[in-house]
Amino acid sequence: MIAFPNCKINLGLSIIQKRADGFHELETVFYPVALNDMVEVIHNNDHSNPVIFTSTGIPVPGDETQNLCVKAYHLLKKDFPNIPAVKIHLHKHIPMGAGLGGGSSNGTAVLKIINDQFNLGLNNVQLINYAAQLGSDCPFFVFEKACVAKGRGEILEPFNCDLSNYQIVLIHPGIHISTAVAFSMITPHAKQKSIASIVSQPIETWKSALINDFEAPIINAHSIIGTLKNKLYDSGAIYASMSGSGSSLFGIFPKQMTLSKTLFGAQIRVDIV
Repeated sequence: MIAFPNCKINLGLSIIQKRADGFHELETVFYPVALNDMVEVIHNNDHSNPVIFTSTGIPVPGDETQNLCVKAYHLLKKDFPNIPAVKIHLHKHIPMGAGLGGGSSNGTAVLKIINDQFNLGLNNVQLINYAAQLGSDCPFFVFEKACVAKGRGEILEPFNCDLSNYQIVLIHPGIHISTAVAFSMITPHAKQKSIASIVSQPIETWKSALINDFEAPIINAHSIIGTLKNKLYDSGAIYASMSGSGSSLFGIFPKQMTLSKTLFGAQIRVDIV
């Protein structure tokens, strides 16, 4: 069975306080964007290894046992021991360490595939519970529609936000941002106005009001990100921001505008969706 998990962007991101469990209390609006990876899960007749993981596309570094696709399999296998051995293949297109949630999307896709392929009968509430055990962003990819996220990102409420009349430009400058390092750069604080209330305003007001708390310190450390954000506005974006803890940026443009990837430099990856 094959799935094409998409990425997300953050419309605003407030880090409100550090919690006793070491996580941070936050608020953001997750919005799904149609930039996709591909995940395939098939039976593996060699039962000596319960899960074999392979990948193509963008190289996936690190110990494969720590990959969220593999972790998703073992998470379900623990509660459903009759799940057979599988092969998981990931074709990676969404940049990693970029604030787009690609790894979270992949892991959640494996949960959903295994649930369907092996008739586990899990409903969305149960899938969300499993996804939350994989990572803070993962439950969003069960919803697959705009959501206000609170807590550490796992408390989700569907939110009325429709950007289908716009086009979104994603820019990845080729910089990997460590989430832990990004959190160490900011001072959590309560905000006067919620992210949800700002996103409910006309999009033309977002530029002056909708803020990602990670953006200023990350731009201070990597000036190219600030340069690219300015380039998005210079090119006609109604709103532009960094996504998550970076380093990807996005710009929201009128649907009818003709955009060129070459505006942002030949060495910069640009996706128009």
